[in-house]
Amino acid sequence: MTRRWVWFLACSILGLAAVLFALAIPAHLRAVDSAVLKRAGRGTPGLVDHAFKQLRDRQLGPARLLLQAAQSQRLSGREKLEASVNDLAMRYPRLRVWGRPEPVFDAVFRTEQDSAATNRWPGPITAFLLREDHLSAALELLKGSPRADLKLLLGCRSLTNTALLPPSGSSSGQAFDVAVALCGMLQASQNFAMSNQVSVLALQAQQGARTERLEQIFLDLLSLGQRMDWAQLSSFVQDIPDPETLRQLTAIIRSAESRLPIIFSAVSLSGAPVQVTSYLTSFGRTGLPDLADSLSAGAGGVLEMLARNKPLSHPSALGAVALITFPATGDWAADLAFKHARLALAMKCLLYMLGGFFLASAVRVLIPRRPYDVFLRVRGVHFARELLFASGFLVIVLLLSEPFLSQESQKVEFPFRLRLPMVGGVASAAKPIIHTTLMNTSLLTLLLFFVLQALIYTACLLKLAEIRRQNLPPRMKLKLLENEDHLFDAGLYLGFVGTIISLILVSLGVIAPSLMAAYSSTSFGIIFVSAFKIFNLRPLRRSLLLEAESLASQEPERIYAIT
Repeated sequence: MTRRWVWFLACSILGLAAVLFALAIPAHLRAVDSAVLKRAGRGTPGLVDHAFKQLRDRQLGPARLLLQAAQSQRLSGREKLEASVNDLAMRYPRLRVWGRPEPVFDAVFRTEQDSAATNRWPGPITAFLLREDHLSAALELLKGSPRADLKLLLGCRSLTNTALLPPSGSSSGQAFDVAVALCGMLQASQNFAMSNQVSVLALQAQQGARTERLEQIFLDLLSLGQRMDWAQLSSFVQDIPDPETLRQLTAIIRSAESRLPIIFSAVSLSGAPVQVTSYLTSFGRTGLPDLADSLSAGAGGVLEMLARNKPLSHPSALGAVALITFPATGDWAADLAFKHARLALAMKCLLYMLGGFFLASAVRVLIPRRPYDVFLRVRGVHFARELLFASGFLVIVLLLSEPFLSQESQKVEFPFRLRLPMVGGVASAAKPIIHTTLMNTSLLTLLLFFVLQALIYTACLLKLAEIRRQNLPPRMKLKLLENEDHLFDAGLYLGFVGTIISLILVSLGVIAPSLMAAYSSTSFGIIFVSAFKIFNLRPLRRSLLLEAESLASQEPERIYAIT
């Protein structure tokens, strides 16, 4: 008795330790753990450090947006950063006008002397250029430039076949002129990645081609300029490589204007606007909150999350308990999950299986042995049964503990349809369309029911093999097979229960409706049970029946020979 309890405690402790150790590994199937982002961001510039670098370069405008992001995320050092931003603005009042040193623009737009003198922050650059004197000064500045690309851009003011913006020569053509002036100022700054593409589109438009693509760039710049000052806008678009990325980023900012500091900070800190756009369009609901949380991990953390293109997962309560239980494994596990993600995930699954194996062994040891078990015992069967339980334990634990395992698609599409009225301001864009598909959930449900039915099927095969190998007469084996009828029908029971529970959850609105996923439970049950009884159980029973009849026919002959 004492020995049995010792084995029970030992197996239980080993099983729980394996499960807790697996929970401490920050590796997931469809998510990236915040611990991995912290490890990836180690030694890379943080958001506050990046903002201080902008201040050292006198980039006051970008630093202000970075400060807002740091304040919204309550990052360490934000108070010192705020004091530095205000100090730079007080020491160099002219930086308030453009957000960074711009001696050429200062000489042209002399009317902004008043804005600096009154110590007010300037408004968005689009609103600044909408003033008639400012727009005239900007166009004159571009006309005086000898650069061919600027002359090509100004030539677009003569277009009359525009589709999205009223032509420059019309009564409401001010928006077109402002867009041309803003785009030209970006090109003149020689820090605009799309400068060559704009020139090509401008040339094609003047040669009679359609103007939608060029006008879409204008619209996007106008929209961003309504929300940023000059330094912020030029810093934001400097690394955007193509018009489609610009269009999608603009649509994202337009639909979530309050999150502009987060989006700007992510683009500025990572230097990867294409990856930021891809992430935000892939995860329409969770992308922005996850991107905001990743800023605390620094540039390396943001880049790691963008590279993996998965939602962000924070440690669960069980994960916190696991880290308290094994505090020394935190850094080691995060390092493993960062450098070798697949190996860490495989190790986590192996530990779950090992934990299930030891827990099954603990239950087996605890069950008292009966006198007749010695006649039914088959060597090695208990090992296979515990391994089967470990596989089922792995499936259940992954289903309960893995974040976003059944998450629907969050893919976002931004319609190209954006038009301006003939008079007035820029029209509001259509809302982004978040496509939610049931395919991921349905496939996951199908896979879950299939795996559960396969585990029950394997358990029935083990019981069949155990009875076949027992040292008993055929008729006794037939009786034992009859005694296991409920086990052999367990697949049907599970199938019916799965379908009923699915329909109940659908009616309560807990899960999305999917009749295919609901009825697949019963379908798999019928298929697996039928296959087992036809191809496995029936041949064994036939063999045992023939063997039993053969022994029965030989029994009278043996008795006659003895007498």
